[in-house]
Order: sequence, then C-alpha cells, then structure tokens
Amino acid sequence: MSVIVHDPFNVAADPKMPFLHAALEPEQAWPRLQGGCARLRNAAGQARLRSIKVVRHKPGRRCLIEYEVELMRSNRAEVLGLLGKARAKGLDHKAHDLLRRFWESDFGPDSPDGISVPEPVGLVPEFQMWLQAKVPGTLLTELVLKKEGEQWMRRVAEAARKIHQSAVPARRSHMMRDELDILHQRLGEVAQLRPEWHPRLERLLAACERLGASVPELAALGIHRDFYPAQVILSDARIYVVDFDSYCNGDPALDIGNFIGHLTEQSLRELGESSALAEQERALEERFIELAGESCRAAVGSYATLTLVRHVYLSTQFAERRKFTEPLLELCEQRLGLARYCR
Repeated sequence: MSVIVHDPFNVAADPKMPFLHAALEPEQAWPRLQGGCARLRNAAGQARLRSIKVVRHKPGRRCLIEYEVELMRSNRAEVLGLLGKARAKGLDHKAHDLLRRFWESDFGPDSPDGISVPEPVGLVPEFQMWLQAKVPGTLLTELVLKKEGEQWMRRVAEAARKIHQSAVPARRSHMMRDELDILHQRLGEVAQLRPEWHPRLERLLAACERLGASVPELAALGIHRDFYPAQVILSDARIYVVDFDSYCNGDPALDIGNFIGHLTEQSLRELGESSALAEQERALEERFIELAGESCRAAVGSYATLTLVRHVYLSTQFAERRKFTEPLLELCEQRLGLARYCR
C-alpha cells in the first residue's frame, strides 16, 4: 500500500541536513524506524507505515517529522504516532535520556496524579533523530479560553510543581542574569528594526534590570524553562507536559511567570484585552503559591512581566503578529511604570 508523504517545507532539500531526504523516503525510512524502535521490531509483520509528515523545520538546525504507523492487535488496527526529532549537529542522545528519566520518575501513563510526559521510544542514528510517542489529545492553547480554563490552570500548577520536585538532574542552569541578558540581545534587534523606539527600549531595559535586581534568589530546582500553553496536552483527564529541550536548573517561579506572560499575550492578541484571561492567570498563580509557598509570589509576577517584554521581540518574528508589537510595548511600559515617558 502507498505511503502518504507531506513535506510542506521542502526539508528534503536542506543542504545541512541531507539525511532528511532518506527520512522522507518510505522505503528507506521504514526499516530504520523498525531498527530504532523496539515496539515496531516486536510487532514484526503486524505493522506498516501509513504516512510521513514534516511538522516543523528550522533550516539547517532542526526538524520534527511525524510518522503514522498502523499496528494490528487481535485483528484490530491501532494507529501509533511517532514524532522524530532530528538535529543538524548530531543525534541528541541527552534529550532522549532526559525524557526517559522523567518517564521512569512517575511521569508514565499510569501515574496516580494524572501528570505524564510522552514516552521516548528509540533512536535512529542514520537520521540523527530520536523518537517519542505522539500524545493524542488537545493543546491547552485551545482550552484556556473556555469555561473550564480555570480548572485546568490549577492542574498546570500541579504539573509544574511535580517537575520541580522530580529531582531529575539538569545539565545547565538559567538564572535571572541569563534572562536579562536575553532581553538585552532581543530588544537590541527590535531597536534595529524600529530605530525610532530606541529611547523607549533603553528605558524598558533599565526598568527590567531594576525589576530583576528586586527578585530574591531562591534555591534552584529543575525547571522546564519553556513552559506555556502549547507545551501542555490534555488527553481525557490526564495532562502531558512536552518538549523538555530547555530543561535546566533555575528559579521555579520562572515557569509559572512564563506561563502567565504567555496567557496575557494570547489574551491581548486573540481577545483584544490583556486582562481577559485574568481569572485563569490568578487560578494558576494561587495554586502554585499554595504548593510552593508565598515567598514565590513576587518572583512569579516579575518573570511574567519579563516574559511580556520578550514577547515584544517575538511579535516581530511573525508577520501576523507585528501589529501587536507596539501594544505589547505599551503594556510593558505600563507594568514597569514607564507610561508617563510615552505621552
């Protein structure tokens, strides 16, 4: 039977990732997937490849490919989705091993608290790719706007706290100084795009420095560091956290502040009002404070503001979001007490 191949980004022509050509050829990809994934090897002749789809591509750097496999179990067809993460600079053994550590640290599909991570299922060295099982479900991004959004925010806080207390070792650290250095770099790029904003951006960075200096440094724990609604999948009553590529040691308040900052940005962009998701934000913060302690509250608010400042830059990277760049800048100025300079 034919295999459907969908490559909307033309990744097969990426000169820095020539192995992607074979990763999209069913005759070459299938035996290597079977060799790298024990679940497929064990299925023997009871499995077949149905489709290959390129999901994301950063030219010359990374690529995410979804393989859809049909498994026959007791004369009934079952569909298994495999996400292959390929990298130009080599197979990322460490990312696979990190997810495996979480999977084995009570983040499996039967964890009593209903908080899980995707299952890492193998390595494909020929494609510089590691594999994880695709989680069926709904991205939280689609649900935060609905009535049950507040309820899910409490669960998100519990998932973050579980990650922080997992004791899974991290190879890197990310503290407030690192966060501020990123803002200096990114807002410098915005200033090049909009030179007339240079004085405003300079004042904004100075205010960010003052805000960062006001945050007491707490004991570093393992944090997700890229925690926002698109990294959470809801599957029935179970919640899955995905994409641990940025996992490091840092302030746990950063994860919650980052999540709240993304909610505020989504609210401004999709609902036209930055405070439209205030109840969801409050539910997330209050549940996290219940779990982690009142000492985290100031840091959560500070990281939320710094995340919004980073979104000033991020909005310039997508054509459909550029009309929100100045409203985001104004919102950040208001939160940092700078609005009087812009009149």
